[in-house]
Amino acid sequence: MTTNPTSATPPARAGRREWTALGVLMLPLLLVSMDVSVLYFAIPEISADLEPTGTQQLWIFDIYGFVLAGLLMTMGSLGDRIGRRRLLLIGAAAFGAASATAAYATSAETLIAARAVLGIGGATLMPSTMALVRTMFTDPGQRAKAIGLWSGVMTAGIALGSVMSGVLVEHFWWGSVFLVNLPAMALLLVLGPVLLPEARNPAPGRFDWLSVPLSMAAVLPVIYGLKETATEGWNVRYTVSVTVGVLFAALFVHRQRATAAPLISPALFRGPGFGPAVLLNLAAAFGMMGSAYFTTQYIQSVLDKSPLEAALWSLLPSVPIGLAGPLSAQLVQRGVPRGYVVAGGFAVTTGGYVMLSLTGTDSLWLLLAACAVLACGIVAVMSQLADLVMSSAPVEKAGAASSLLETGTEFGGALSMAFLGSIGTAVYRHEMPGSAPEAARETLGGALAVAGRLPGRAGEALAAAAREAFTSGMHTAAVAGAVLLAGASVLAAVSLRRVRTREAAEEQEPDKALV
Repeated sequence: MTTNPTSATPPARAGRREWTALGVLMLPLLLVSMDVSVLYFAIPEISADLEPTGTQQLWIFDIYGFVLAGLLMTMGSLGDRIGRRRLLLIGAAAFGAASATAAYATSAETLIAARAVLGIGGATLMPSTMALVRTMFTDPGQRAKAIGLWSGVMTAGIALGSVMSGVLVEHFWWGSVFLVNLPAMALLLVLGPVLLPEARNPAPGRFDWLSVPLSMAAVLPVIYGLKETATEGWNVRYTVSVTVGVLFAALFVHRQRATAAPLISPALFRGPGFGPAVLLNLAAAFGMMGSAYFTTQYIQSVLDKSPLEAALWSLLPSVPIGLAGPLSAQLVQRGVPRGYVVAGGFAVTTGGYVMLSLTGTDSLWLLLAACAVLACGIVAVMSQLADLVMSSAPVEKAGAASSLLETGTEFGGALSMAFLGSIGTAVYRHEMPGSAPEAARETLGGALAVAGRLPGRAGEALAAAAREAFTSGMHTAAVAGAVLLAGASVLAAVSLRRVRTREAAEEQEPDKALV
């Protein structure tokens, strides 16, 4: 009897080169996630300088996220075909050039166009970074730690963007919020060819160009409809937009099943735990963005903090999240079933939402603690789900798998703002006195603006009533979020309890004896 020697060969462990390369990859990831929120405090100076119309100002905000979400699947699949390092470097060059153009834009139209190109660059960078992590870290334990760091950096970047925006605009002109991208992109272009390996699908088939517009038509109307619903309330136009997107999504799925070389291969969903992980990642994004919708307004408008103060306080809960991803990876490596770790992360997030439901109108520290608990749970969940998706997908399709995961994140964030935001708005309007002016009954910001124009106690009473009503709306939305995330915890425990990646199954399968 002889033993097959190849079955026991352990995967190669990453060394200093790979970990240094991971640090280089963190720079574009951080900046891409920061660009979601980097305009929060720059927009007043941009408005004064470029004088955009109301519609143009909305596009300055939104075009980046729309283009990013719409092209993620296309760019992930393209990277699998032409090479993930090559696409990453092309994206870095585009991101850097668009950042310089945005910084020195002399018109609203130029800034909108530059933000659109930034979205294209971001769509190339995000799936490429995670796919390269999959390529560089073949050891399951090391890859889990690397993806945990990836998830923590992405989450922290969203919080850091608004803070950096406030600091830079306070000391420099508004274009500086874009110029900070240039050194990182230059460093990536210099070190990327040296440190990063090239990786692609050796037999990708023909690129399906028809799937590109179908994927965008599926994603963009849904994201648009959900985001507008969150800010404007339910409207027939937004409902139609979501419906149109769902119809195109059905066409996109049919196309992926029918074509010989799809953008997103249906075979990915046959990987162990792949489908549940993508769905649960959407739920995690729901939990992450749903809380931010309320907490940012609470700190600034209920607690009456300045924009920069609010941004700095908002940054505090992100301090402990760097430990959440590596800790969850350690638990899995020590034998705790991944499904239970994910379920536990959702349970922690549920606890954060429960804490939010207990805040009063002067509960800064309770709110910050709730945000920290919530963020740690989300990062633990998302890092484990990302590792499961990347481990379940064949390495030659890592870009497509990563892009699908990140597209789900965009959907989850938009859905949370629409659903929880609508609940909070409905409660706010119900709690506001019927005698209050119409503008005051619409939003907390409108109420505070009206209160500022009223004399003495009348203004104080209206502001106090609006803050109480907003806090009540946040309580109700937090309870709804807690219920949904508790359901996600149960779903994770049930759907992932027996899931093992291909690698784990191979490690535990005994060697075959040959006669």
